[in-house]
This record gives sequence, C-alpha cells and structure tokens, in this order.
Amino acid sequence: MKLLSCWSMEKLKREKIYVFFLFLGLVLVAFVFITLWDMFYRQMEDFPALIDAATNSVVLKAIGISISMALFSTLIAFFFGVPLAYFLARKDFPGKSIIEGIVDIPLMIPHVVAGIALYGVFMRYGVIGAPLKRLGIVITDAYPGIVIAMLFMSLPYLIDTAREGFKEVDPRLENVARSLGASHWRTFREITFPLAFPSVLSGAILSWGRAISEFSAVLILAYHPISAPILIYEKFTSFGLPASRPISVLLISICLVIFILLRMLQRRRK
Repeated sequence: MKLLSCWSMEKLKREKIYVFFLFLGLVLVAFVFITLWDMFYRQMEDFPALIDAATNSVVLKAIGISISMALFSTLIAFFFGVPLAYFLARKDFPGKSIIEGIVDIPLMIPHVVAGIALYGVFMRYGVIGAPLKRLGIVITDAYPGIVIAMLFMSLPYLIDTAREGFKEVDPRLENVARSLGASHWRTFREITFPLAFPSVLSGAILSWGRAISEFSAVLILAYHPISAPILIYEKFTSFGLPASRPISVLLISICLVIFILLRMLQRRRK
C-alpha cells in the first residue's frame, strides 16, 4: 500500500504540468458550459415554449435553411479548398504567403464588413451580380446569397486545417508510390488523401459549424429567405428573450447532436 502511494505521488509529480494545464483549460470549458447551461436551465422553466418552437413551421424552416445552406457551402469549400490546401502544403513559390493571407482574410475582418463587400460584388448591378442577372440568376435575397455569405466566412477553417493535415503526410510515401508506377492522381487518391482525411474531415466540420452560425454577412446579402440566426435576431429585437431563447436552445440542441455524430464518425476513421 505504501509502495502504491509512493508510486502515485511520483506519477503525480511527473505529470503535474498536465494537472496544471487541465486546470487552466477547464476555466474555458466552464465558461462555455455555464453560459449554455444557464440558457438551457432557464428555458426548461418554460418547457411549453420550447415545444411550441419545435413544432412551429417557420422555426423549423429557418433551421432547415441554415443547416442545408451550410452543408452546400461546406461542399463547395471542400471541392475547391482541398486541392488548394494540398497545393499549399506541397509547394513553395513566390507569392505563397499572399495567397495564404487572402484565404485567411475572412478570419480577420468584421463580418458586417464582409457582408457589405459581398453585397457590392453580388448585387444586381455588381461586378458578378450584373452578369448573373442577365442569365436569370439572382444572388441577393435568395438561397445562393446565403450560401455565398456562409462560404466566404467559413472557407479558411477547411483550407487551413486540411493544409496542415497534408503537411503531416510524409512526401516520401508519395515518392515511393510514384516510383512504383502510380500516377500523381492515384497517389493522391489512395495514399495522401486517406492519410490526411481526419484533418480534412475536422476542417469540414469546423467549416460547417462556422457557416451555420453566420449572421452579419447573411443579414446584408440575403435577409430573405430567413435563416435561423436572422429569425432569432428578429424575435429578440421584437419580443425579447422569451421569444428568442426557445429557438436558440432548439438550434443549439440540433447542432450539438450533429456535431457529436460527426465527431464519432471522425474517431472511427482514425
């Protein structure tokens, strides 16, 4: 028993930095937990209002718009962003830092500024909006506008995370495959991408989560059709917490379930 106690103390001394770091990290965990717990706890005191929100067709449609449009924006970011992430991870060239800086700009600028910039480009008389209008495609106050606003604000999360994942794949594995006669595309498809997939999936999850929460850019570019964050904002400014909190709790609950399922899928892929 004495030996076990000495061993435990010795182990604790060796790993005390982990205990200290855990304590520091739990401060942030507690910050997030208390904030969300308070909202959920207060809403449970008015449970019928939550049921009403969960059965309200307007609320369900707004949440459905947010989830589906965020999925579309993530798929677009994946299709165009993964190749860019691989290129940035494997190649050094003049101007690389400029491209990486441009990709990260949405992380730095206020979201309302991004919305104004997007509106200037995609409005009916904008640089891109005018040609699209002649083709009968309208961006502002339409589903494509929601997707574009979400895409602009969320793409750095996928590209940056995927780029780091590709960097972790040893280039020598690719060289061996190429030396055995595999094409560059086959090497990427069968070796590089599967090894980097956990990072790519993590980036896609972060990108989807960021897209679904976007408010300011969507508000300016596509107020209608109304997505969940805009509906919550409308309810809060018009009727206060009692009207906006049930929708907030419902949206968080749905997203939490989806996030848990995606993280479980991610762990199984590792």
